[in-house]
Amino acid sequence: MSLDRRRLAWLAAGGTLAAATPGWLRAGGTPRPGELVEGSELPAREASWYKKLDGNKVECQLCPQGCKVADMERGTCGARENRGGTYYTLVHSLACSLHADPIEKKPFFHVLPGELALSFATAGCNVECKFCQNWEISQFRPEQVQSYWLPPESLVEMAKRSGSKLTAATYSEPVVFWEYVRDVATAAKAAGLRPTIVSNGFIQEQPLRDVLPLLDAVKVDLKAFTEDFYQEQVRGKLEPVLKTLEIIRGAGLWLEIVVLLVPTLNDSEDEVRRLSAWVKEHLGPEVPLHFTRFHPTYRLTNLPPTPVETLERAWRAATAEGLRFVYLGNVPGHAAESTHCPGCGEVVIRRMGFRILDNLLKDGHCPKCQRAIPGVWA
Repeated sequence: MSLDRRRLAWLAAGGTLAAATPGWLRAGGTPRPGELVEGSELPAREASWYKKLDGNKVECQLCPQGCKVADMERGTCGARENRGGTYYTLVHSLACSLHADPIEKKPFFHVLPGELALSFATAGCNVECKFCQNWEISQFRPEQVQSYWLPPESLVEMAKRSGSKLTAATYSEPVVFWEYVRDVATAAKAAGLRPTIVSNGFIQEQPLRDVLPLLDAVKVDLKAFTEDFYQEQVRGKLEPVLKTLEIIRGAGLWLEIVVLLVPTLNDSEDEVRRLSAWVKEHLGPEVPLHFTRFHPTYRLTNLPPTPVETLERAWRAATAEGLRFVYLGNVPGHAAESTHCPGCGEVVIRRMGFRILDNLLKDGHCPKCQRAIPGVWA
């Protein structure tokens, strides 16, 4: 997301962006909300999920990377630093991307259709997807990215001014700024907003369980259904992500899943069927599953966009496995963007890209057969 677009988003919400005061940290000051923070002078606060080790080392207990970090070094994400045996997050309240998006853009298709979500991110990520669409912020350290000081209360106030009913930690990876996610969610709840996140699901159990009660919905990007793909294309692991999905579902939180189908790498019908069968067995047939179209980017520019026929084949395979809400993404105008009642087949929400053309639900029920459609509708 460009700086100009961030400025417009901020100003449209009634905020201001100010140039940073040189040396404000050395002077013992605090940035003003909306103030540019750049260079090596990063505000830092102690991280919440780590263990102290001998020799001023620490072990990060936030994600399955399990980084053991020496003094004055950082973890894999580049956003956490060991200073004398105390581990710090360097990105709390440092938003580098900010925009009021339609909730459908996340995508959430069963959460407050047509409403805006004030979406925010910081620099950094705990994996490295070769196909990352936001690599300009996810694969850089916070001092390498223009960021603005936006404490949770200021972000929530901005959300209210922009007409957003939700907040969404997204764009890069919320796990990297988990303390910020927690504090924004707390402030959002207090203000009557709905906190959501868009995550890769690569997180340890305790921090996940600590924050889940504060959230209203989670969308997880399930990169593929093989460990080989995770190791070669993501620099992560599949098994912890599957566990995350089960924990979210078990907590009763609204969950949607997105699978980006990358030609030749994770788009075989066999893999789609196995993935879909796992979702049905472990999460239930009513969890929405989105198959989205890949476009060449970052380190995977040698592959073509996903053929629409491949997406449609995946849709048929997942539906045949018994999933009731299967969608196709990045193909504006396709019939599989819309929500159909699994009881009678009636279209209950008609979409075009991120726009809602018709929302025919009546208190969360199909208007034709009165079947309840699961989701967060009010």
